[in-house]
Amino acid sequence: MSINGVEIHPGSPCPHSTGEGCDDYEHRPVDPCVSFYCGWVLPDSPLPEWMKPQRAKVIVLFDKLRWQGRPVDLAVPVGRRIPPRALNWLKRFSEQHGRPLLFTEQIVVDGRFQREQQVFCHGPPDFQEAVQEVLKAGGRLW
Repeated sequence: MSINGVEIHPGSPCPHSTGEGCDDYEHRPVDPCVSFYCGWVLPDSPLPEWMKPQRAKVIVLFDKLRWQGRPVDLAVPVGRRIPPRALNWLKRFSEQHGRPLLFTEQIVVDGRFQREQQVFCHGPPDFQEAVQEVLKAGGRLW
């Protein structure tokens, strides 16, 4: 993604990040900053206390896209991959609520995160096939 003309890649924090927030919050761009809604801070978030991003090492974006009229959630690791406890919780949530799930894992080459991420999906077989077709064709999911 790009923030005010600066390319941000996995493993590289935004140049405006203080580690606790944004040093230019009042002037942050609409996309991706203002339009970003972490599932943790949403009113009535279904995420349990232990799923706070700093603890669970995952950022959850609810309803990131739609598939056959259903909301599709996206989970992105804080680090290389989503820890098993958090990923298992997200998969159960997906199954219980009929919400397909996309999740990513960082690709590491020579010890460095790459710009691209590996995408995985959890949900009905038709959803999994649709995601694989988009990826195989070189398309974007979000």
